[in-house]
Amino acid sequence: PPSCPLSMAVEEVSENSFTLTWKAPEQMGRAGLDGYVVEICKDGSSDWKAVNQEPFLSTRYTIPNLSSGDKIHVRVMAVSASGTSVPATLEQPVLIREILQLPKIRMPRHLRETFIRRVGDAVNIMIPFQGKPQPEVNWTKGGQPLDTSRINIRNTARDTIFYIRQAQRGDSGKYELTVQINGAEDKATLDIQVVEPPGPPQNLKLVDVWGFNVALEWTPPMDNGNSDIKGYRVQKSDKKSGKWFTVLERCTRTSCTISDLIIGNTYSFRVFSENICGLSSSAAVASGVAYIEKTKTTYQPEKIPQRDMMEPPKFTQPLTDRTTTRGYSTHLFCSVRGFPQPKIIWLKNQMEIREDPKYIALIDQGVCSLEIRKPGPFDGGVYTCKAVNPLGEASVDCRLDVKGEI
Repeated sequence: PPSCPLSMAVEEVSENSFTLTWKAPEQMGRAGLDGYVVEICKDGSSDWKAVNQEPFLSTRYTIPNLSSGDKIHVRVMAVSASGTSVPATLEQPVLIREILQLPKIRMPRHLRETFIRRVGDAVNIMIPFQGKPQPEVNWTKGGQPLDTSRINIRNTARDTIFYIRQAQRGDSGKYELTVQINGAEDKATLDIQVVEPPGPPQNLKLVDVWGFNVALEWTPPMDNGNSDIKGYRVQKSDKKSGKWFTVLERCTRTSCTISDLIIGNTYSFRVFSENICGLSSSAAVASGVAYIEKTKTTYQPEKIPQRDMMEPPKFTQPLTDRTTTRGYSTHLFCSVRGFPQPKIIWLKNQMEIREDPKYIALIDQGVCSLEIRKPGPFDGGVYTCKAVNPLGEASVDCRLDVKGEI
């Protein structure tokens, strides 16, 4: 025969039953194991009674139909074709008594906020709880019993199921769940919001047209679909194509300005409402149309204040002393400004240089130059540049030294 079962223990005790577990024996016997037999005996008696009629192979068994307050001895035997094992017996009897566990609702995290469903959707919610003995479960809405023609409630020992086949907006609201055992209770609130798309905006008006711009105004829809309006979608359509194009999405105000319209086109406008379900099934259409005309512009020349440009001569760059070599042409430079343009006079040793082929005098953009062609020893001295106009005169001078050839 097989050896006795191992590690027998009590898993759970209730007011009228308890659950026993064990492990398979080390030796099954040559014929193999047919199963186990569980026997019980009340404390103070020697009358053992088998709980199961036929052997079973599970290593877990619940013994039902016991009386609260009884002390029960229990033993388990392994059975095979070769015989029955020595019984495995608990050392102490099991006291059958009620084990109280305070009621506690385990509200799922996603149900702690508003539970949102669309009109026509099914609502199927399971909320687990704990408590021993089995708690009494009660649902209310606004302190009143639920409408059982619309809402189905099914309770088990460990959870409650809330079910609506097709939700309607009237099913929205706060539902109170109470789990109670002998005066001890736990409460939770289920907030359901049943929504649908909103109605269209009201009183859409074309307020103003100027340049390439149009201003629109409207009022919120009469029906928000039982949900806050997230915004408005604004569309335009030109008369040539007849197609609608979106120009603004999720506009949060009840007015807007549409820009960059095309000259010569005629435009219509419409606006949709939008909530958590999406856009309204229809739109509000502005009664008028906007024709973008070409704006007429008149050229007005810019008025430039007259400025007195008259100025006496003034040298901005003076002459500088120079040293040159005999036979090599050299240049003297200076810069002058003034209005009217001053007359330039060159002097050598205070004597005016007149039409002498040895000298070439030029003025360009206020830069005065004097070229001395192949100077000799007698061409050295002090050169002066004098500028004269009706408002005055100015002069600068420099020294030129001519050295002999090296």
